[in-house]
Amino acid sequence: MRRIALVTLVVHDYDEAIRFYTEALSFRLTEDAPRPDGGRWVVVEPGSGQTGAALLLARAVSEEQRARVGDQTGGRVGFFLHTDDFARDHARMTAAGVTFLEEPRHEPYGSVAVFRDLYGNRWDLLQPAV
Repeated sequence: MRRIALVTLVVHDYDEAIRFYTEALSFRLTEDAPRPDGGRWVVVEPGSGQTGAALLLARAVSEEQRARVGDQTGGRVGFFLHTDDFARDHARMTAAGVTFLEEPRHEPYGSVAVFRDLYGNRWDLLQPAV
């Protein structure tokens, strides 16, 4: 079986990114290991036993990389967080301080709302229609 296992997300700081993804979005920290170059290998994932991609949180180390933090997809929604209970996760994330850019919508494909992560990357919180 083939699948995309990791997607790199460039961040300013490992620890603040870990806090946001684990506390505000309820991701699990699955790896946090030092690297020989002084960096860290940090992986977070949205849940246990999932077959979707996890995020590799990579600290920006150059001016070019720092310029990309928060705008890795040119202002488009670049990440899609699926849920089995939109209302529960929307309420929990809102209470945790996540900024939603719109009110929840109910589309033919499911319930959805766009939110920003701590750096400004746009995400969809999406409960697909059954």
